[in-house]
Amino acid sequence: MPVTPALEADAADVLRRQDPELAEILLGELNRQSTTLQLIAAENFTSPAVLAALGSPLANKYAEGYPGARYHGGCEIVDLAERAAVQRAKALFGAEHANVQSHSGSSAVLAAYAALLRPGDTVLALGLPYGGHLTHGSPANFSGRWFDFVGYGVDAETGLIDHDQVRALARAHRPKAIVCGSIAQPRHIDYAFFREVADEVGAYLIADAAHPIGLVAGGAAPNPVPYADVVCATTHKVLRGPRGGMLLCGGELAERVDRAVFPFTQGGAQMHTIAAKAVAFGEAATPAFAAYAHQVVANARRLAAGLAEEGLVVTTGGTDTHLITADPGPLGVDGRAARGRLAAAGMILDCCALPHDEVRGLRLGTAAVTTQGMGEREMDRVAALLGGVLRAETDPQRARAEVRELTGGFPPYPQ
Repeated sequence: MPVTPALEADAADVLRRQDPELAEILLGELNRQSTTLQLIAAENFTSPAVLAALGSPLANKYAEGYPGARYHGGCEIVDLAERAAVQRAKALFGAEHANVQSHSGSSAVLAAYAALLRPGDTVLALGLPYGGHLTHGSPANFSGRWFDFVGYGVDAETGLIDHDQVRALARAHRPKAIVCGSIAQPRHIDYAFFREVADEVGAYLIADAAHPIGLVAGGAAPNPVPYADVVCATTHKVLRGPRGGMLLCGGELAERVDRAVFPFTQGGAQMHTIAAKAVAFGEAATPAFAAYAHQVVANARRLAAGLAEEGLVVTTGGTDTHLITADPGPLGVDGRAARGRLAAAGMILDCCALPHDEVRGLRLGTAAVTTQGMGEREMDRVAALLGGVLRAETDPQRARAEVRELTGGFPPYPQ
């Protein structure tokens, strides 16, 4: 399931002639991506068509405002690109309104808060130690500085979101908004439950679907759009588009959301990125993408099972999504040391907080390797390699050679 034909050689040649130093850096990164296992849950490989849009002349155009109401002239062509992105997003996710201008997932969340809240309002969200994002109340982030966040957690036994605690905290604190979403929860979010609790206490429901939105597009995960007042998401990760954000909402909140993005939190839209988002939405509406999304989940489940067989403790006992979190402690190594050891072997992944524990675990995902065309058989091999490296049974140099051989059979951008 590789993403299609190779990167354009002409563009690389132009850069090599004009700025060989930067050309070498770009080619070095392409080589790194192509010869190591990209297991970071938030990353993926875009198609050459998405990359072409990102490197297009649309990058030259200033376009503050919205289609038909820009602050600059000459926007009649870029308006077509944004309208296409909006219509495709609405159709893909069944939303009444889509805003595709947010520069990132974090800026999309900022816009959602700006549309619905005022500084000092109380917000209920998953606590950072349990998989909440920085924008869910971190004191180092605007969210923790401007709003009064109350954190809910997960069940100590199952690792699943503690619904009883969510309801109790909502009743006790009467938040203005409830946020559901996680950067480390491998199971599906019960959006109907959160909608019920939000209605009970008169709160807005904001779904931060940055991680699962690509699975939603492919029909491999529940859709938050029918339940949430506002859905915030990224356009990369499993969705396989350019790095950026978007918001989905009902028609009654459309104007508030749009004004929260521009002019409140952002200036000029990045039209090349918006065009690339349109390309990605078009790709995600195909049967091939649906097959890809389901394969991402199948690969994650197989990898999670393999990691458990290797002796890691897999959070929640498995996964419903592209994402896996696991504790390598039983193999005699903590998360940070494990990440470094695996990086030396060419296996690139993240650390994460583990529920109800002071140590760090591992967070990994299968979106990128699935884009490369890997399947369950390769996931068995990855799990065995990972376990062997962490138990110090496999020499990192030998493992690195095995990774290079494995990835050589699945180039992300075939020549």
